[in-house]
Amino acid sequence: MSPHFERILVVRLSAMGDIIHAMPAVAALRAALPSVAIGWLVEERWAGLLCAAYSARSGMPSPQRPLADNIHTVDTKRWRNALLSGETRRGFLASISELKRQRYDVAVDFQGLLRSSILMRLSGTPVRYGFARPRESAASWFYTSAIAAQGTHVIEQNLSLAQAVANTRLKLAPAEFPRDEEAERKIESELAKRHIGKFAILNPGAGWGAKQWPTDRYGEVAKQLSESGVTPLINYGPGEENLAAAVEGASGGSAQRISLSLGELIALTRRAALFIGGDTGPMHLAAALRVPIVAIFGPTDPARNGPFGTSNIVLRSPISVTEHSRHAAPEAGLLLITVEQVSGAARELLEAAHDVG
Repeated sequence: MSPHFERILVVRLSAMGDIIHAMPAVAALRAALPSVAIGWLVEERWAGLLCAAYSARSGMPSPQRPLADNIHTVDTKRWRNALLSGETRRGFLASISELKRQRYDVAVDFQGLLRSSILMRLSGTPVRYGFARPRESAASWFYTSAIAAQGTHVIEQNLSLAQAVANTRLKLAPAEFPRDEEAERKIESELAKRHIGKFAILNPGAGWGAKQWPTDRYGEVAKQLSESGVTPLINYGPGEENLAAAVEGASGGSAQRISLSLGELIALTRRAALFIGGDTGPMHLAAALRVPIVAIFGPTDPARNGPFGTSNIVLRSPISVTEHSRHAAPEAGLLLITVEQVSGAARELLEAAHDVG
C-alpha cells in the first residue's frame, strides 16, 4: 500500500501503562508503513519506554529506539508548576519549534486530553486524528478527523484509531521496548549479587488507593512464594518507599525491595517468572513482555485494562463496580480478594509455565 503521507506524529504523553497500551498500535503502523517516518511526543519522565538512556533520540529506528524515528519530549507538570517563569516559556517554545521543524503530515492523539490535543494542534500538523469520544470532550475541538473507538480492550481501541490513520486494516503487532545494554548488565549484576535465580515481581503500588491491595497480604504471598523457591522482589517507584518497606516487613524478610530506572525495570521484567499486582504501568509492562500475571483488580475494568496477550489470572470480586474516583482507601471488593486466592493463582501460573518449559 502506498501511504498518503510521509511523516506521522504520535501523541501519547503519559502515563506508563497508557503509553504501553499505545505501543502495539504504533508498531502496527510501523510494520504496515515502513517508509513513513514516525515521531512520538511524550513526557520526559516516560521517554525511557521508547528510547534507551543516553541513546540518540532521532535517526533510523534501532534496538535502542525501535518504534520511532524521533522522540520529542515535554515536561507539562513542571510547566504547570511555574507557568510564568522564563524557563517555562523557553522550554515550551523550544518544544513547539522542534515539532514544527519536522513538518509532520498527520498526527494522532491517543491520549484524548485537552493538553495533548492542543500540543498536537500547535505542532502545525494539518491532519489530526483522535477518538470521537476523548477522555476530555474539549480535545475533539482540535481534531480534523474524529474516529469512533472499536474493540473492548484499550489496546484494540488504539488499533482501531491507527487503522483509520493508515486507511487500511492493520495486524496487531507486539510492543517493542528499547534495549538498554547498560541496564541489562546492571540487572544481571544485581541478580547475581543477591544470589537470585527464579523470581517474581510484586508491585504493591497503584495510581490511587482504591486500587491498592493491602501490603500485609502482599507480604503473606511473598512468604509463600519464597517457600516454593521463588524469590519475591518488591518493585517500587518514587514516593512508594514506605509501601515497599511495609511489604518487606510483612514478608518476614523473604521479599527484597528494588527500585529501578525505566530501562532497568524493562530489563528486570524480561527475566521475571511471574508478576503480581494491580492495574498499574508495571503490570502492563509485564503483559507486553509476555510475563505470566496475577492481576488484582478492584474499581477498574479488566475487560478494558486487564493484562493483554500473556497468560494471566485476573482476580476481581463480583461486588466491585467500575469507577475512577480516586479514593484513598482500598475499594471494598478489592479487600475480598484473599491471600489464598492470589497464592493459588501464582502457583497455577508457575506450574503451567514449568509444564510448557
